[in-house]
Amino acid sequence: MAKVALVTGASRGIGRRTALALAGAGYDVAFTARTAEEGQGRIPPRYGHADAIPVPGSLARTRTEIEALGVRALPVRMDLLDRASVTSAAATVLDAWGRVDVLVNNAVAHIAGTHERFLDLDVDVAAQVVTGNYLNQIALIQAVLPAMLERGGGTVVNLCSGSATSDPPGPPGEGGWGVAYAASKAAFGRLAGAVNAEYRGRGVRAFNLDPGFVITDAGAARGGLTTLQEEGFEATPEEAPGAAVVWLVTSPDADAFLGRVIWTPKLVADHHLLR
Repeated sequence: MAKVALVTGASRGIGRRTALALAGAGYDVAFTARTAEEGQGRIPPRYGHADAIPVPGSLARTRTEIEALGVRALPVRMDLLDRASVTSAAATVLDAWGRVDVLVNNAVAHIAGTHERFLDLDVDVAAQVVTGNYLNQIALIQAVLPAMLERGGGTVVNLCSGSATSDPPGPPGEGGWGVAYAASKAAFGRLAGAVNAEYRGRGVRAFNLDPGFVITDAGAARGGLTTLQEEGFEATPEEAPGAAVVWLVTSPDADAFLGRVIWTPKLVADHHLLR
């Protein structure tokens, strides 16, 4: 029986590419998103409270693409801001397929007002972002981890963010990012180390993977990326993080990267993962 991967936030962007990369490597892939059908996708603007922005991508499209690669696909609707939805998604996968060998935590909480400037930031919005990007990620790992331990091991890959460790090059709207998002991702970045400290001896590994500056459909739709490019942030191909994830979960050399933040562009270049 094929191994099972669970990828969150896989209706578009890095998550979709990662789900397809794992399917191409022979994994059966369960995947989550909020958008069920094509044409329903909406995301809030990067700044302010303007109308939601239409974006392509859906569970239905990703399912079709995965199944075309000859493996099983299990789409699961999940809202990262709803903890019951998060734990239910894990239960759905485990009930259907009985195992999760790889968990890729890619989803992020999209909330209007996340990237407001400091004095304009609504603290309630900041609390929601921390809940989605940190606390509910704990809940998902907690829901999957016992099944990994029961089977003797597994791999968790957390898509972290450079905003967690680097100061913004400017204010939000001028090349920078909001503190609510950066702080939530900084907290999220502590989870891999905690998992390794407690469960590495029982066969469970957890990696922090920084995807680099990837211009996804959602990012392009929101705009505001020109300043980052002018500041020297070189774009990473959208498929690069997925290639890095496949290498991390399949290569016998991956353990050397435990305990540090892995920079996707370097890993991909050093190991010639995109051809």
